[in-house]
Amino acid sequence: MIRKSGVSRRVIPVLVLVLCLSLFLSLLRSQASISAKQQELASVQAELDSQLAQNEELQRTLDDGEDAIIERFAREEGYSKPNERIWVDISGK
Repeated sequence: MIRKSGVSRRVIPVLVLVLCLSLFLSLLRSQASISAKQQELASVQAELDSQLAQNEELQRTLDDGEDAIIERFAREEGYSKPNERIWVDISGK
């Protein structure tokens, strides 16, 4: 029967402990990376939703035709139709 030396009995548990700690730290780094990517995804998704809404508005404008585009531009510049009164809310609400 071969006896194990006292050094190998001490080294193996230390190596296992170091390996476990290394794996745990790797898991923590992976979780932090996943969390950052999820936040980035949420930001990009919000930007996508905003762009899709803008695209829908532009598509509706195109569907309305050229006259609607000209009228919209004129109203944004403060022009009105003959005998039309424009009321401006200055309360800021």
